[in-house]
Amino acid sequence: MLGMNFASFLTLLLISLIAALVLHYAIGYRFLEGVDGFLAKWIAGWIGGWLGSPVFGHWFSGAQIGEVYIIPAILGAFVGAFVPAALWRARAAALRPRLVEVEKKQQAA
Repeated sequence: MLGMNFASFLTLLLISLIAALVLHYAIGYRFLEGVDGFLAKWIAGWIGGWLGSPVFGHWFSGAQIGEVYIIPAILGAFVGAFVPAALWRARAAALRPRLVEVEKKQQAA
C-alpha cells in the first residue's frame, strides 16, 4: 500500500484523527500537554493505521474504502497513537527515582 490513492489517504487521516482525539482529549492519555502532543499522536496514529492492514490482516472486505480495511486500520491507529505516549510515560517513570536522588545529593552538598 505504498502508492495509495487520495481516498485511502483521507480515510487513514480521519481514522487516525479519531484515535488521537479519543486518546488525547477523551481519555486524557498524554505525554505532551498541548497541541504538539495531539499532533504527535495523530501522526503516530496515521502510521499505525497505515500498518494496520499488513500487520493485522485484511478483515471484512465489505468494510473497505479504497485499499484501506477499516477494522485493522482502526486497531492500528489506536495502537500507533498509544505506543509513543506509553513509551514516554514509562521513560519518565524510570528516570524519576534518579532525579530525586540527584536532587537529594545537591541539597546535601
